[in-house]
Amino acid sequence: MDKNFSSIIFLLTLISGSLISISSNSWMGAWMGLEINLLSFIPLISNSNNMMSNESSLKYFLVQVLASSILLFSVIMNSLFNGMNTFLINDYIFILILNSSLLIKMGAAPFHFWFPGVMEGLSWFNNFILMTWQKIAPMILLMYCLNYKFITYIVIICVIIGSIGGINQTSLRKLMAYSSINHIGWMLSSMFISNLYWFIYFMSYSILSLSIIYMFNYFNIFFMNQCYNIMNFSPVMKFLMFFNFLSLGGLPPFLGFFPKWILIQNLINYNMFMLIIMVMMTLITLFFYIRITYSAFMLNYTESKWMSMYTNTNFTLLILNFTSLFGLSIIFFIYNLF
Repeated sequence: MDKNFSSIIFLLTLISGSLISISSNSWMGAWMGLEINLLSFIPLISNSNNMMSNESSLKYFLVQVLASSILLFSVIMNSLFNGMNTFLINDYIFILILNSSLLIKMGAAPFHFWFPGVMEGLSWFNNFILMTWQKIAPMILLMYCLNYKFITYIVIICVIIGSIGGINQTSLRKLMAYSSINHIGWMLSSMFISNLYWFIYFMSYSILSLSIIYMFNYFNIFFMNQCYNIMNFSPVMKFLMFFNFLSLGGLPPFLGFFPKWILIQNLINYNMFMLIIMVMMTLITLFFYIRITYSAFMLNYTESKWMSMYTNTNFTLLILNFTSLFGLSIIFFIYNLF
């Protein structure tokens, strides 16, 4: 009971830390919110009974402290020239340092060295927080001081490393980590167009991640061979789980294609070279998702009865999967209706 109560308290302070950071009117206030967020997340991910969790919490703490130190250095140096209570940064080198510190905090490539290792030691619930909520404050702060030329290179590196890094992974947590790095590249590119497009992409990514991670947590799946063996009792659940992968990769009939479609239409007139690389790397991501799906259904499949539904199917699981797979059709129906 005490552990549950303390987890709720730390979760509330984690949320409030991010809100303080994004609603602050000075960089010092933003830094303070990020520190509150960090000190709230460490107790949530540390577990005295799990050595991997303790290792991940230590890695996360050291990397975030490094990023906070870099951010604080750039803020203090900026305050010497522009004053303390301003978001205005004119010096090019200070903007690069500040952008780099925020990219380290969110785990974007090439500063992703800590992200897959930390993900590997956490539970699925903490992984979901790390992949979604923990990226909100750094990304919104990045919008205030965006250096477009620098972020263009970061977008290209993110989509390349996120795609190639996930090819030979057998751990689902590392696979989701590299998938998250790939999606960070797309989210950063959406900032070039509009904050609204960033919000649409982030919400779509959060829904898809919640759908997949909820299923992994429900069936206690952590590695690829468990997907092949455990899910044979319910072909429909297996079907939904692997089609969620395709939705996360952005295959057209599913919800994951919707935010990518919007960005492709708008980035054509902005930076064609960057867009071509993003689309090509997404095809690589789809390649290993389809390869996993093909192997699960064709090579390692032992169940012959397609309609044998699992008796204890979770209703929340079905709703999330329905949203993931048929969300694009629902959006078009609503759009045509009004």
